[in-house]
Amino acid sequence: MKFAYRFSNLLGTVYRRGNLNFTCDGNSVISPVGNRVTIFDLKNNKSDTLPLATRYNVKCVGLSPDGRLAIIVDEGGNALLVSLVCRSVLHHFHFKGSVHSVSFSPDGRKFVVTKGNIAQMYHAPGKKREFNAFVLDKTYFGPYDETTCIDWTDDSRCFVVGSKDMSTWVFGAERWDNLIYYALGGHKDAIVACFFESSSLDLYSLSQDGVLCVWQCDTLPEGLRLKPPAGWKADLLQQEEKGEEEDQDGDRETTIRGKAAPAEEEKTGKVKYSRLAKYFFNKEGDFNNLTAAAFHKKSHLLVTGFASGIFHLHELPEFNLIHSLSISDQSIASVAINSSGDWIAFGCSGLGQLLVWEWQSESYVLKQQGHFNSMVALAYSPDGQYIVTGGDDGKVKVWNTLSGFCFVTFTEHSSGVTGVTFTATGYVVVTSSMDGTVRAFDLHRYRNFRTFTSPRPTQFSCVAVDASGEIVSAGAQDSFEIFVWSMQTGRLLDVLSGHEGPISGLCFNPVKSILASASWDKTVRLWDMFDSWRTKETLALTSDALAVTFRPDGAELAVATLNSQITFWDPENAVQTGSIEGRHDLKTGRKELDKITAKHSAKGKAFSTLCYSADGQSILAGGVSKFVCIYHVREQILMKRFEISCNLSLDAMEEFLNRRKMTEFGNLALIDQDAGQEDGVAIPLPGVKKGDMSSRHFKPEIRVTSVRFSPTGRCWAATTTEGLLIYSLDTRVLFDPFELDTSVTPRRVREALRRQDFTRAILMALRLNESKLVQEALEAVPRDEIEVVSSSLPELYVEKVLEFLASSFEVSRHVEFYLLWTQKLLMLHGQKLKSRAGTLLPVIQFLQKSIQRHLDDLSKLCGWNRYNMQYALAVSQQRGTKRPLEPLGSEEEEAEASEEDSLHLLRGAGRDSEEEMLA
Repeated sequence: MKFAYRFSNLLGTVYRRGNLNFTCDGNSVISPVGNRVTIFDLKNNKSDTLPLATRYNVKCVGLSPDGRLAIIVDEGGNALLVSLVCRSVLHHFHFKGSVHSVSFSPDGRKFVVTKGNIAQMYHAPGKKREFNAFVLDKTYFGPYDETTCIDWTDDSRCFVVGSKDMSTWVFGAERWDNLIYYALGGHKDAIVACFFESSSLDLYSLSQDGVLCVWQCDTLPEGLRLKPPAGWKADLLQQEEKGEEEDQDGDRETTIRGKAAPAEEEKTGKVKYSRLAKYFFNKEGDFNNLTAAAFHKKSHLLVTGFASGIFHLHELPEFNLIHSLSISDQSIASVAINSSGDWIAFGCSGLGQLLVWEWQSESYVLKQQGHFNSMVALAYSPDGQYIVTGGDDGKVKVWNTLSGFCFVTFTEHSSGVTGVTFTATGYVVVTSSMDGTVRAFDLHRYRNFRTFTSPRPTQFSCVAVDASGEIVSAGAQDSFEIFVWSMQTGRLLDVLSGHEGPISGLCFNPVKSILASASWDKTVRLWDMFDSWRTKETLALTSDALAVTFRPDGAELAVATLNSQITFWDPENAVQTGSIEGRHDLKTGRKELDKITAKHSAKGKAFSTLCYSADGQSILAGGVSKFVCIYHVREQILMKRFEISCNLSLDAMEEFLNRRKMTEFGNLALIDQDAGQEDGVAIPLPGVKKGDMSSRHFKPEIRVTSVRFSPTGRCWAATTTEGLLIYSLDTRVLFDPFELDTSVTPRRVREALRRQDFTRAILMALRLNESKLVQEALEAVPRDEIEVVSSSLPELYVEKVLEFLASSFEVSRHVEFYLLWTQKLLMLHGQKLKSRAGTLLPVIQFLQKSIQRHLDDLSKLCGWNRYNMQYALAVSQQRGTKRPLEPLGSEEEEAEASEEDSLHLLRGAGRDSEEEMLA
């Protein structure tokens, strides 16, 4: 099995904090998620997380005007220069301080960062490779408190900076003679945003108390004059003396004019601003502080977000209210408008919401929200197309692995979800919760159709469903019992007693009707469903059992225990076949408030979740650590350890504490330094009414709550403190030949194709294992000869061809051609493939997932076309009946005939498409 798994996507979290950005074409939103950045493609309905991470949570993102580069800055002042084209890091930089915002100039030559009470302008990275990509040009002083926001003029001549000291500062990007800086007041609270008018130096400033000031400038951008060089007066005097020596008696008009010119320049005034108007948002007082704003210069559209979750749309400069809506219960942290001005993106950090609103049609383009608290459990659907997650917030979410979006959320549970699983059909999700219920959800109608309860109220810690989907079982945390229900009737079938501790895990044997239950009483019990649920075997362990799982073929059982061991058992003979010591592989970190070192605290840590790979050769394990380990089962060795996060904003990330945080009075982590800063309250004083003094500021601890392999074997997922992380097989071009010798070359493959020796060409292409070459060889086979070539392929190569077809369905447009190949291979080699069903299962499930996706897309399209044609026929028939003066003649007969023909064609087309798809 290959282990070239790489991080591919982050689901479950869509927004944490920081500023949102639209791409240049306006079709995608760039959202900071923890210490990563996710791009949501709104046109193609897809999300993609960049394969890079910062050291701390991302605080601000600056996008270049051409959309090729992005500067990502984290809370610690570390910056990454990222190419959005090749999705890689080009340069690392440290700003030596916390950066609040970053903005490129419209011409792309400079960018400005606000840091502390200063603004720094840097030369933007060029298109050539440079030793130092960030070169400081100027540092601008003026504000007395932290700078908060930046905006540029359209011609990149000036920029404006807002500050928490209630002032707005206009600075010149060049050495202008009539504008060095200009300070604007007029506000009574911190500046949230400031914007220039299009092609003008006029600007708008907004403060946190909901006040908008309109400022008019007496100078056009073209009226800015460059400052003359430093020694221009001395040069002018030298020229005058030289002219007098050359011609003493001549006309001195030129000299007089030369003296008058600079005098006129000195007399001309500097740039001046005057306040035209002042508007107030909170006249009614029905909402709180203004928290975010965005301005679209072409359409003069101002969007403002407030702490109460309300947003307003105004047209400037008249301040006409266009639209007002409440979109959330939490504060709006960031607002962005796309280039056309049609879509508005909102980010709410309190609930982790990301919304894209089309204001003209008043409809949502995107509405996503992650789990409010940490995710606890996950499960893959049988075809690997969907993932269901359950969280401490009581919500159950279903995610599409192809698009990365959540398409349904169930909120019936009133307490934290502890376990989730799919039935074998893939259309029913079963969940357990601490609220004392086990619920079954239908993914066809998106409803809760069964609720299973116990005779006495109890808290369920885990859930399992048998292979047929008829039996549902759940383990109790407080009564130490296992409850068994019927999915058909919803009735309680049995209560299994025998454990002397809380049930920590349940798992049904995929092949036989046997249920394995793990408990804190240091035993794993095997219950036989056909033998009146009697205990078939009791496996004695050396420590408390935390997780249990069966191998996909049901011939082996793995148990994770509290002493950091993974033990393997033969369920038939109740014999232990092996064990893995994982204490040194977990490598837990030291929390900021821990009194003991990480080395000693690791003695109490263990693996809490297990999952076999699709082929059963390896096992995935995770726990209270930043690492996920993958072991080889037969060899019992560690094959790879994945570091799921490098985010130092989380607790227990480092093995050793920073000595600079240790003082004679204790750890600095005990002092809540950052709490209340967002609400403008740093120190709690008597009589303070702003901010919530009861709010606690804490660092969440890094942990892995659940890991699962996809049934296709091509990816695995883990629910962590960061979110739902997905790792896929590395799709980069790797030379991985199969039974290669010196006679197999691309040239020989193409020679065989020219001779029409298709079988030989396909075999050689598969031995080279280059996808482009395999595609060329397969697509060269004529449609009529596919059956002959398929029958002549050796059994060993059929699996390779099926795997290639499954991956090609995702990208190729030749759907019918590849379906024909799949049909012939399965029809001709089906009996032989059944004998190796265990090893071929991941390939077949990958193939099913790819075909199912096309079936869903095409069935929707065909259904829509059929409805449209039926509607058109019904309308034409209705119009025909509204003509009473015309006799019943040829027109009605013609309409009926055409309707019958159309319906016959529709039925035929629908039957053909369904037969082709289901063949």
